[in-house]
Amino acid sequence: MRIVIAGAGEVGTHLAKMLSNEKHDIVVIDHREEMLRNIASTCDLLTISGNADSLDTLKEANIKKAELYIAVTESESVNLLSCIVSKRMGAQKTIARINNQQYLEPGNREHFISLGLDYMVFPESIAAKEISDLLHQTGTTDLVEFAGGKMSLYVVKLDIEAPIIGKSLNEVSGNTKHLDFRAVAITRNNETIIPRGDDVFQIGDYVYAMSGQVGLEQILKMTGKEHSEARNVMILGGSRIGKLAAENLGYHHNIKIIELSRERSYALSNQLKNVLVICGDGRNMDLLSEEKIENMDAFVAVTGNSETNILACIHAKRLGVRKTIAEVENFSYFDLASNLGVDSIVNKKLSAASRIFRFTTAGVNVSSVKCLYGTDAEVLEFVVAPESKITKAKISALGIPQGSIIGGIVRGKDVIIPTGETVIMPNDRVVAFALPAAIRDLSKLFQNKIMTE
Repeated sequence: MRIVIAGAGEVGTHLAKMLSNEKHDIVVIDHREEMLRNIASTCDLLTISGNADSLDTLKEANIKKAELYIAVTESESVNLLSCIVSKRMGAQKTIARINNQQYLEPGNREHFISLGLDYMVFPESIAAKEISDLLHQTGTTDLVEFAGGKMSLYVVKLDIEAPIIGKSLNEVSGNTKHLDFRAVAITRNNETIIPRGDDVFQIGDYVYAMSGQVGLEQILKMTGKEHSEARNVMILGGSRIGKLAAENLGYHHNIKIIELSRERSYALSNQLKNVLVICGDGRNMDLLSEEKIENMDAFVAVTGNSETNILACIHAKRLGVRKTIAEVENFSYFDLASNLGVDSIVNKKLSAASRIFRFTTAGVNVSSVKCLYGTDAEVLEFVVAPESKITKAKISALGIPQGSIIGGIVRGKDVIIPTGETVIMPNDRVVAFALPAAIRDLSKLFQNKIMTE
């Protein structure tokens, strides 16, 4: 697939790295030559120095041959305009990063589609949804829903109190009559392991488990965690993410937002009727104590500064807050935040890249992709085509690529935790966990044979 990416920032760079593993024909456009040099040094692709909304630049990128044009520059207007122009010049599909949620409302969305924009990504809205999901289940480090919430990927960090420490997967399954979940990966010392039966759980492991709602209780029991939902929530930073998260949580939560800007505080207090807005400096630990942070079930730090967010979460944790969530936009801080005790991380750029990546699998219906923090693996939700190879034999006989695993299946209303004997059926929704080198071969199993012949 020929893919043109406008913008060599963190979203564009992450996308390019993901796609270069898939052996696509990639072109990256940016006016910052240093950024282009950095991305060219790590990825096999073509770079073009220029402005994305320039006709000459788009012609140089041979946009008329592009099967996908992705505009993720820092300028919303450049993204929108270049998508419209690229579509008129022959690009088959266009995707734009936006900063205005109103554009996603039904009537407005249809207007942009008529202009040539096939899809729009609002990173702050995606990050806010992730936060609200995490606050509905405080026992997990990360939570990703699939198939409309029928199946989820739960990520849990093992501490010394976890009953499964020192036990292998075989021992865990042997001691339980029926497992309602499947461990699909373990992250240990920055290495992602697709587990086998003899792999032993260790303190500090991040365990990735696929399950329906019925399996969550088993997961939490075996990992020594508690099932709870945060009711009292303090949000540090009245950013777009903070505002949207508060709106998503609705009237069922007691929410306080602490915002430094007086003007922004007034605006938020008028827009959010069910939220108490405090104007103050969230870096002032005395202020947090005055606002009874120790009585909070969860603390969410979404200021524009990653360091502030991490430090505030550490302080909240020391004061007894059960769940802390930090917006960390600097990729190099992920491990630091986790090691210092931050429970969960959100990164709007990585979340946006996940949403866009699913459009790059030609001939395969991928309804969802999630890039995970702390690992280079992806979780993909496939809708099984009628004549795909994945339906032709039981899982153990399919030759599932090394570095990937089938985590769960949703068939109608039923959630199936697969074994080697399971046969996948047409129209099933299959959630798979895969390292980058395995995604291409895994996707081939889900290609519609009729379409590819």
